[in-house]
Amino acid sequence: MIEPHAPAPPRPAPPRGLPEPPPVRLPVRPGTGRFLVLAGVFVCAACGLVYELELVALASYLMGDSVTQASVVLSVMVFAMGIGSLGAKRLRRHAAIGFGAIEATLALVGGCSAMALYAVFAWTGGWGGLWVAAPRCLLVAFSLAIGLLIGAEVPLLMELIQRIRRQDAGGAVADLFAADYVGALVGGLAFPFLLLPLCGQLTGALLTGAVNVLAGGALVLGLFRRDLTPRGRRLLLAANLVVLGLLAAAAAGSGAFEEAARRAVYGDDVRVAVRTGVQEIVVTGGTRGRPLDLFLDGRLRVSSQDERRYHEALVRPAMTGAHGRVLILGGGDGLAAREVLLHPGVDRVDIVEIDPAVVRLARTDPALTRLNGHVYDDRRVHVHTADAFTRLRTLPAAAYDVVVEDLPDPGITASTKLYSREFYDLVRRVLAPGGRLAVHAGPVASRPDVFWTAETTIRAAGLRTAPYQVGGRASRFAAGPDRATGARRAPRDGGFVLAARIPPHLALDPTAVRPRTITPAALAADARAAARTRVPGLPPSTLVHPRYA
Repeated sequence: MIEPHAPAPPRPAPPRGLPEPPPVRLPVRPGTGRFLVLAGVFVCAACGLVYELELVALASYLMGDSVTQASVVLSVMVFAMGIGSLGAKRLRRHAAIGFGAIEATLALVGGCSAMALYAVFAWTGGWGGLWVAAPRCLLVAFSLAIGLLIGAEVPLLMELIQRIRRQDAGGAVADLFAADYVGALVGGLAFPFLLLPLCGQLTGALLTGAVNVLAGGALVLGLFRRDLTPRGRRLLLAANLVVLGLLAAAAAGSGAFEEAARRAVYGDDVRVAVRTGVQEIVVTGGTRGRPLDLFLDGRLRVSSQDERRYHEALVRPAMTGAHGRVLILGGGDGLAAREVLLHPGVDRVDIVEIDPAVVRLARTDPALTRLNGHVYDDRRVHVHTADAFTRLRTLPAAAYDVVVEDLPDPGITASTKLYSREFYDLVRRVLAPGGRLAVHAGPVASRPDVFWTAETTIRAAGLRTAPYQVGGRASRFAAGPDRATGARRAPRDGGFVLAARIPPHLALDPTAVRPRTITPAALAADARAAARTRVPGLPPSTLVHPRYA
């Protein structure tokens, strides 16, 4: 223990081979110099976090399963940051030029990462061939490279800030990390609320790269220029100008690039392509006799070639019995409502759709309105823009005779809560006595575990079930959580569950317009086919323990 008035122990000499460098000659006062370095830390940290979020967002859109993609990106990036910090120790004697070179490289790699990933997705075979591995490998490579460069920033910035004015290591670390964390906060908020809605993923990443290279170049060439040789200053300036030029050229061509990539993915017949606050909506065909396809976030949701088979199988069995009041969860395209309105005695149809743009398209697009029979012109149809889970919590008990769940595949992360035990508890509450629930639970043949988990979860909510499957789907596009499945693994069937408080009976309403694709005998055969695939012993899925993989 040191006595209160004992002299402080002498400062240890620096290790041999690493003599303490002299203070940097600055064009400003030391206090102003420290402030400018911390401001640079702030900007670079904000850019670094935008790169991370951009990789997570784009990978989730292209490959599906946001939890997996976020885990891969963040874990690889954090690991690489540690390696980058270790590697940067060798650059401490040349901290200024090293930091400038790292920022220029990071701006180029991070800024172009979104465009490179999208290009690989579009031009390596779509949903087959090299696509199965190439984008995943590229995602890991970008996460690794960006993490290495971000990790190398901290030791060099620590060296630069200490050269301005020496202070204890704890105080320097606290100042540096405070600026870093605040910058990360700003970058994390700017990405979803500013960059993504205003610029999109491609231009947003390129703009972030431009800010990154300007901040790094200004800090080194402005504040630490006397620490560089004339040749070093010229080389760094030239590198920064080249990076800015490349980013600007990419930004100028991003519109044409995105259009070409979209044609490579969806074909040449893209009529509508819009990104809403919820998802990307793409419509192809529907004119000159070409089949109409509706894609939501790259997954095929409606194809005029086989949609009637899907919607008749989903809706028709549930409409056998009382059906005056019908609730459709999802189904903003109006096709499930079309099947509902073919039954006499329907008094009201409530559609709960989270994305108003889908409903707007279904009201105005000529091809889609022809397909849904202009259902939105019917006064019995009422649209509610809301999340299905949230809407169910506000509805009165026993409000509906029929509930139709026309939602994306249960394996998609965003849909998991809509196939949970808690969700079906809410559905059971709003069902009238004798009411029925119809659920689309994903393909049976290719993903039986997911289908039977959904069926088990419905039963766990106190409902009796009648599962069945319908074949005939023909598409090269993925509909489930993994967009990288390849054409050969695209689903060829649809799995459905009819549920009620009492054992439901698979039948068709004889008073309705006769369906085109299903018969009572076919339904019975479909139920037997599904029963042969049953996977026993599966636990139900809940909000806190989702079981869909």
